[in-house]
Amino acid sequence: MSTPVTILCGELGAGKTTLLSSLLESTDRELAVLVNDVGAINVDADLVEARTELETGEEVLALENGCICCGIGGEFSRSVVRLQRERAFDHLVIEASGVSEPEPIARQFVRGPAAGSYDLEAVVTVVDARRFFDRFAASDADAGDGELDLPTPSGPDDDGTRPLEDLVLEQVEFCDLLVVNKCDLVSEAEREHVVALLETLQPRAEIVTTEYGSLDPPNLLGVQRFDLESATEAAGWKRALEGDDEEGGHDHDHDHDDRHDHEGDHSDDRGHDGHDHAHPPDQYGITVDSYHRRRPFHPERLTALLESLPTELVRAKGLCWIAGRERQAITMSHAGDQTTLEVTGRWIASLSEDRQETYRRGQPDLEWDEKWGDRETRLALIGRDLDRDALLERLDDCLLTDDEMDDDWSTFENGAPTSTGEPIVLSSGEPSDGN
Repeated sequence: MSTPVTILCGELGAGKTTLLSSLLESTDRELAVLVNDVGAINVDADLVEARTELETGEEVLALENGCICCGIGGEFSRSVVRLQRERAFDHLVIEASGVSEPEPIARQFVRGPAAGSYDLEAVVTVVDARRFFDRFAASDADAGDGELDLPTPSGPDDDGTRPLEDLVLEQVEFCDLLVVNKCDLVSEAEREHVVALLETLQPRAEIVTTEYGSLDPPNLLGVQRFDLESATEAAGWKRALEGDDEEGGHDHDHDHDDRHDHEGDHSDDRGHDGHDHAHPPDQYGITVDSYHRRRPFHPERLTALLESLPTELVRAKGLCWIAGRERQAITMSHAGDQTTLEVTGRWIASLSEDRQETYRRGQPDLEWDEKWGDRETRLALIGRDLDRDALLERLDDCLLTDDEMDDDWSTFENGAPTSTGEPIVLSSGEPSDGN
């Protein structure tokens, strides 16, 4: 019989370890815990061991010096398989590092070596209510009545590391339970605003609110919530693009996880959970829109826009066609005041004629331009009190004019990425010193 698994995600300081410690003290189940941290000393594992009064600490399996979703994935898989073989327990709980993406971890239990031994029950993301409101929901720097002066994330590293805000929203968008923690640090109105925004970003997930990581075990254990295809497609920005597909009759998606890999090959792994979720109340001013154009952006004007996006734009994600990058399908991901541009594959139209024909036969409904093929821009836009028309007009102003369409696009100054694994990060706000 497969052992149930719960994955616990959330940014650094959200309260994952506190929640886990409380769970270990309050449940009567025999739990095995895998704690992952990035660093030579696994602080979280030490905290969990101390709080649960374990004599040997052997029930807490710690992976260090890496992230379980990437660099030490092989060690992770071997560890969880060995753990089940050598020890008896009722449930495995994984506390992922605050810099881990949940989807690659989940896939190891669905399609990886651990799939035969374990059954993934739930992916839980813990959200710091105060920090989330200040970062994504406050209208200005003075909004809210919390007393804590929490620092905002610093800008990207020189190597183009993806912004923390982007990772936070990835953790929110791929889960089936959202635990809004530290609600004692926000007002009731702020908490309701945070919940409404989370409902928009992840319509499928159940949301619970708490203080000090206090949550009854039945909310976390013994509830079969997880479905890989549903979780993959549940993000609010993906639903916005799907809605645009339904309206426009276009069903071509270049998302990195669905159709493009590093070699430019395409495969369709899409799914729909049919979940019908009410939109957040209009009183919060939260809107979800899409932007679809079949004309390229001018790289310089696009850069200028991305460096001055309105603060009311909470999330933007999708595919961009940038002049001078005729081969590269570039994903744009905006969160907070940071925007990442990253090559996630190739346009089908940039491949050889034989390969184009192969892909087009497999996608008979693919919208295709005789000259430009499948190149397009398709973005989802999620905002709060956002002037939608003004933003759409600014995006349109970034498109090439009729005269520019006839220019030599290689002469444009172009900072867009040219290959996978080399993201470009732009900031639309004053960089923080992290203090």
